[in-house]
Amino acid sequence: MTQSVSGLDNAPDEIKLAVDLIYLLESNEVDPQTALAALEIVQSDLQAKLATQA
Repeated sequence: MTQSVSGLDNAPDEIKLAVDLIYLLESNEVDPQTALAALEIVQSDLQAKLATQA
């Protein structure tokens, strides 16, 4: 018996995470403007963390 592999199984980690985040936002009916504002905060925070690692 062979196992079926979806395209997502072989996708890069950032794609898998993006799909998970989209699902989370949509399933919780988060307003798109609110989600974008929150993602800007997350991006800023992660960029600051990366800057301290360099």
